[in-house]
Amino acid sequence: MTATTLVPVAASESTHVDVLIVGAGISGIGSAWHLQQQCPGKSYAILEMKATFGGTWDTHKYPGVRSDSDLYTFGYRFKPWIGAPIASGEEILKYMGEVIEENGIGDHIRYGHRITACRWSSADNRWTVDAVAKGEPVRFTADFLWMCQGYYDHETPYIPDWPGLSDYKGQFVHAQLWDPATDYAGKRVLVIGSGATAATVVPAFAEKAAHVTMLQRSPTYFFCSENRNELADRLREVGIDEPTVHRVVRAQIMHDQDQLTRRCRTEPDQVFEELKELIRAFSGDPDFAFEPHFTPKYRPWQQRLAFCPEGDIFKAATAGKLTVVTETIDRFTETGVRTASGEEIEADLIVAATGFNLSVMGGIPFEVDGVPVDWADTVTYRGMMMTGVPNMAWVMGYFRASWTLRVDMMGDFVCRLLNHMDAIGAKKVEVALRPEDEGMAILPWIEADNFNPGYLMRGLEAMPRRGDKPEWRHNQDYWAEKDAFPEIDLDDAAFLYDGKPAAALPAESVAAE
Repeated sequence: MTATTLVPVAASESTHVDVLIVGAGISGIGSAWHLQQQCPGKSYAILEMKATFGGTWDTHKYPGVRSDSDLYTFGYRFKPWIGAPIASGEEILKYMGEVIEENGIGDHIRYGHRITACRWSSADNRWTVDAVAKGEPVRFTADFLWMCQGYYDHETPYIPDWPGLSDYKGQFVHAQLWDPATDYAGKRVLVIGSGATAATVVPAFAEKAAHVTMLQRSPTYFFCSENRNELADRLREVGIDEPTVHRVVRAQIMHDQDQLTRRCRTEPDQVFEELKELIRAFSGDPDFAFEPHFTPKYRPWQQRLAFCPEGDIFKAATAGKLTVVTETIDRFTETGVRTASGEEIEADLIVAATGFNLSVMGGIPFEVDGVPVDWADTVTYRGMMMTGVPNMAWVMGYFRASWTLRVDMMGDFVCRLLNHMDAIGAKKVEVALRPEDEGMAILPWIEADNFNPGYLMRGLEAMPRRGDKPEWRHNQDYWAEKDAFPEIDLDDAAFLYDGKPAAALPAESVAAE
């Protein structure tokens, strides 16, 4: 039985919860923890499409898969990270599993549930969420929808329309679809791409492959460092407890990242020189050549820095195990790839590390009172709520800082909002432009000069819009938002409760809080 022929579920057969969380990845599990802690009276469920938790960390199984953010900030603020700052996918899944087990979150997760529709009814002040589980239709209703499904398509990666791909006689795979059983020992491996995924798989392939070639259209910035934190090691040496180590090291890293992010704007050339010095030091080659393969065309942090623990990708290059080619592809051939300059690159295995396809709200069809939602017609409130869509928040993390920092921050906000609604007796909340926002410029989700990776630029038109005021955008600046979020005035005119601004609510409702 396919999703298109499923028999509708009777209303009496639906399951109701106060809050429905979509996704059991890093965002969904963290959000569930905050909900349990800060709104203990709320019932909730987590719907997860996969058969297990983990999201990204379950999807990606390619060699060497690891975090490209340090775990002191990528880990949750409420659970100390104990280990190397850059962790393997396996270690991250173990950490998440501990969070689930220690907090009883597993009882709330419904695995194998693929959502097919989300519909809001103002008459009932609730969401109806239809899904398919084991080939059968299931239905949930919820007062509030917490979207934690991430921002890319977990099933269909981005593969450019390369001429001649079908002519290639070797093995071709996108990194997102990698089968761990694949044997690459002794083979000539070609990796297409140079971002975070390539920075991970290239040194891993180099350990066993006959040779690895990295073919890139344009260079990426790399940040080399030891996979240890000197401050954490010192604090442990003198006997400081792990929660304190976690908190202090987390603060230190966030301070350092703030300084680096600002310097990338104000003195990008100096930052690049410092990145070069690190590469020279870790590669062991004081004369390491950066032209043409390691000199990007954009300034640092316009796209994500590729983190290289111990400089592993550069050690592979200086050891002769890696060749880098900076060129565009003319076409695939039977034995490999021909570049635009005519160079033939032969390979037994070609791995596309070309990124992913952006997916807004998981590609799930949404309706509000029978009208389909086009996210491009909405305006975002701080990158988490959208105009015209009630009782819903979307977790969209950071690209320059750890994703989880915003998971924790939004956990505080959403729980405060839910408790505020209970206090004033409101059943519905939505965001709307205020009188003072009249005439405000409505712009794309983010400026290309601010952050411009390919996946975001390809899908930008499908994203909600932003305004030119801080309230109406996701500014990608954790260091500004960490101070702004706790100060959000829930009685601001941007919030409508049961269709009215807080100022129009009965005095006794507002006073009840």
